[in-house]
Amino acid sequence: MPEVLVQYQAEIWQSIGETFMMVGVSLLFAVGLGLPVGTLLFLTRKGQLMENQVVFQVLNLFVNIVRSFPFLLFVVFLIPFTRWVVGTAIGTAAATVPLAIMAIAYYSRLVEQSLVDVPKGVIEAAVSMGASIPEIIFKFLLVEARSGLVLGLTTSTISFISYSTIVGVVGGGGIGDFAIRYGYQQFETELMVYMIIIMIIFVQAIQYTGTTISKAIDRR
Repeated sequence: MPEVLVQYQAEIWQSIGETFMMVGVSLLFAVGLGLPVGTLLFLTRKGQLMENQVVFQVLNLFVNIVRSFPFLLFVVFLIPFTRWVVGTAIGTAAATVPLAIMAIAYYSRLVEQSLVDVPKGVIEAAVSMGASIPEIIFKFLLVEARSGLVLGLTTSTISFISYSTIVGVVGGGGIGDFAIRYGYQQFETELMVYMIIIMIIFVQAIQYTGTTISKAIDRR
């Protein structure tokens, strides 16, 4: 192991743990709230089962506004709200607040797009069999779109890793914060390169895993 990695071993593991925490919380909010929001966006679209232009426009506006923010500006914009939620605007816990909100907006749009790709015949068949709205959602829509949903979550996870390095700039911790403080600011170029390599390995592993799972569950 290179000497510089041995020297900063404890800090590196801590930064990796902080990154996992931020990305993990983002994934929880993406699946827990982004999936329902994306599903509701689809169902309330014009011509769909729960068509409601008021609900659709409100959710669509929220998603569009959040996704239009450059993430660093979004973090700064949310500082008062973040301080109100967690009591501080600095640190890993604080960084999870803008990440979680961005995760909801980001994944909900991908969920909506995946459901739009579901053939209309699937919904028509479900309705003709007398299926209820919850049954149509869980037994038909989400099942039919599962491959796209996994790929969307994979793409989202990679984006969350990228965002986690940005919050490192404002004291959010994680690999990005470590690379800047110990690599860039202390002119440890070699250390910064190793951190970049670690990030690349994480991203490649996530992409490979997501793609493999998506192919395995795609029955089309």
